[in-house]
Amino acid sequence: MSEATRQPILTAKGLVKRFGRVVALDDSDLELYPGEVLGIIGDNGAGKSSLIKCLSGAMIPDEGTMYLEGEQLNFRSPHDARDVGIETVYQTLAVAPALDISTNLFLGRERRRKGILGSVFRMVDRSGMRRDAKRALDELGIGTLQDITQAVETLSGGQRQAVAVARASAFGSKVVILDEPTAALGVRESGQVLQLIRDLRDRGLPVILISHNMPHVFEVADRIHIQRLGRRIAVVTPQTHSMSEAVAIMTGAA
Repeated sequence: MSEATRQPILTAKGLVKRFGRVVALDDSDLELYPGEVLGIIGDNGAGKSSLIKCLSGAMIPDEGTMYLEGEQLNFRSPHDARDVGIETVYQTLAVAPALDISTNLFLGRERRRKGILGSVFRMVDRSGMRRDAKRALDELGIGTLQDITQAVETLSGGQRQAVAVARASAFGSKVVILDEPTAALGVRESGQVLQLIRDLRDRGLPVILISHNMPHVFEVADRIHIQRLGRRIAVVTPQTHSMSEAVAIMTGAA
């Protein structure tokens, strides 16, 4: 399908966010198409975090509109974004280190057991959650997490990232947003996370990837959104622009 005929799944138009005299977003736009990885790059203070927080419901824009599959969005909290199928993995991961892998996957979405045990005694369906957690990890091809009863605090940085990504993909039915997923990871673990991103795309789940790591962005992104001074100034692809050209646009040198 050509660029002219295909429709974006997620759209932002004219987003503005001010903090007093500081303008974090200044008439910023974004389009995310089905089955693609959209990289977002920009210097510090370019408005990347504010843009993502608006898309994920963590921040309410002062102006502008957002649409998911043509329906206008009016988020008041991250729960609103989750309810429509937008999941976000922040750089801090938001995992509970003392809890096991399966419990972390269902964190905030714990399921109760069927019947009176769940309705009256409010017992959690641990076996069912472990079964579905294992299935979610298997579908993503995450082979480094064999024991889903293992505490997250015993995992490596890359494995913790895998848990967070698996949780987002399990519940993000429409869009997954990843904020600096390879930050502070080694080469091998970064490669595993990038493969997870490709796997999500191959399953038809569109991904927004925010990263300062240009080689990683150019390795997996289909299109690259360049943010500068609170607005989108260009959209390029790894086929049309080199990393140095993208950096020149990002910094205002080009």
